[in-house]
Amino acid sequence: MAVTITRVFDLLQYNLENFPKDDFINGKIKGAWKNYGTVEFCNAVDALSKGLVNIGIGKGSRVAVMSHNRPEWNITDFAIMQLGAYQVPLYPTLAANDIKFILENAEVSVVFVADEALYAKLKPVCEGLANGIKIFTFDEVDAADSWKQLNIESAELEHINLDLYREQVKPDDILTLIYTSGTTGTPKGVMLTHNNLVKNFQNSAVLLPGGIKKGLSFLPLSHIFERMVVYLYMYCDTSVYYAESMDTIVADIQFVKPNAFSTVPRLLEKVYEKIMEKGKALTGIKKGLFFWAVSIGEQFEFENGWVYKMKLGIARKLIFKKWQEALGGNILVIISGGAALNPRLARIFWAADMPVFEGYGLTETSPVITVNHLGNTKFGTVGPVIKGVEVKIAEDGEVLARGHAIMKGYYMRDDLTAETIDQDGWFHTGDIGQMVDGRFLKITDRKKEIFKTAGGKYVAPQILENKFKETILVEQVMVLGENRKFPVALIVPNFGALKAWAEKKEIPYTTDQGMVFNQQVIDKFQSIIEYTCKDFGKWEQVKRFALLPKQWSIEAGELTPKLSLKRKVVLEKNKDIIEKIYHDAENYKTP
Repeated sequence: MAVTITRVFDLLQYNLENFPKDDFINGKIKGAWKNYGTVEFCNAVDALSKGLVNIGIGKGSRVAVMSHNRPEWNITDFAIMQLGAYQVPLYPTLAANDIKFILENAEVSVVFVADEALYAKLKPVCEGLANGIKIFTFDEVDAADSWKQLNIESAELEHINLDLYREQVKPDDILTLIYTSGTTGTPKGVMLTHNNLVKNFQNSAVLLPGGIKKGLSFLPLSHIFERMVVYLYMYCDTSVYYAESMDTIVADIQFVKPNAFSTVPRLLEKVYEKIMEKGKALTGIKKGLFFWAVSIGEQFEFENGWVYKMKLGIARKLIFKKWQEALGGNILVIISGGAALNPRLARIFWAADMPVFEGYGLTETSPVITVNHLGNTKFGTVGPVIKGVEVKIAEDGEVLARGHAIMKGYYMRDDLTAETIDQDGWFHTGDIGQMVDGRFLKITDRKKEIFKTAGGKYVAPQILENKFKETILVEQVMVLGENRKFPVALIVPNFGALKAWAEKKEIPYTTDQGMVFNQQVIDKFQSIIEYTCKDFGKWEQVKRFALLPKQWSIEAGELTPKLSLKRKVVLEKNKDIIEKIYHDAENYKTP
């Protein structure tokens, strides 16, 4: 009898019966690859489930996992969920106060952590809590309990019948509690059900055409985007390979040679920037051919005629083939989410025969609402709505969604749930958007991030920011100006590109700190600002800016784990600089 997938853990039996393999889930730990075949993986899951039952975990229990991507993350995930317990992912970068809040709020009783560093981070937090929390580590850590104590085949546990636990789990039961990053106050626990995720990966399967045999994963599994993609790979007979870290990703891509990976736009921008740097270093006819191919890529459209297609064929053979090789040579699909993808970048990757499919969703929508896919792609949009989900645009431009993707609610926050999901079941996303050609959704900005100047004009900062980031010298940027006379920008330069530019201009490069005060550098960025803003309305144009010497990061609290700006944090950290920009502008007298 064929397996019907109604709960996420049904994926395991589905894989065992339909396409068992030797490389089901694979991870690289300390330089060595560990491969789990389907049978070995499923056995490890069942053994751990029995170990959890033996320490009192059952339906409704709360078990947290704090780890970077590795096969053990998935083993614990499935072992927890098939008991009907709630899996609570913890970002490894979380601050101690957020960890404490989540552990208390979710009433967690067991935590799995990856290594010694995370154990050292978590242990003092757990010791300060009233309820005793058991900690188990994936790596062997002195004085810590290893997960191997639970994950064993034991004659003592043979009496535990896991089928009885699985049968108790219903599609509408909670699978996971995911706490938002808390960019605006206390983290909120998003309750997602088995049905939310099952329907989401089933109806997102349009993303993956046939032949996707290997998927590389490096975005955090703690975020629902990557977690759903991994479930999608399992559903579509795709082996999962975890990169060891962002530092090893180039070598890992060359080793795995994946057919697919998911990413955020900033990482694609970095890949593109590195390729462009190599192109600029070329000379003569090679350099001419390189930039000719890039210009062909920028013109990519699906309906282009035969003359363009002939040129594209030449560009692919001479130039873009090398781009493909830089990403392993076998890419069939790149999935992009988490932030807006620059349409120009999307066109170039498509021209290079590496299709990028941009999608849209939130943690609360588990996550996919819309996604571009083969035969249904429009640049500058996040694609058509997936099956089983409805989207409409409210009178104020806000995107509303309804259907199987919508969360059960916020954990123990009925008030917030009622604010977000209206009486007709529409989830209010907080994003501003519009429908293009009647079926492609285009997101223009976050509702809360659009600001009004002192003159009463509205400015959508993300549109400006995305335009600025088309320039290789701009690494990060934030546009602001709430209740001010005009918008200003905080800019973090791409210091690698700035160094190359300074060398070309014969400007001595001192330090990153020093260069942001160099007048020639300031003049260069002034020209970038003026060029970028020329097609925007006068009220939208950035009039002043400051260059910052240090990148914003997750560790410093300025970025979320999916690399989105925490605007309030950036504003607070740079308030003196911002005040100085406006003060100097007020006192500036035209000569």
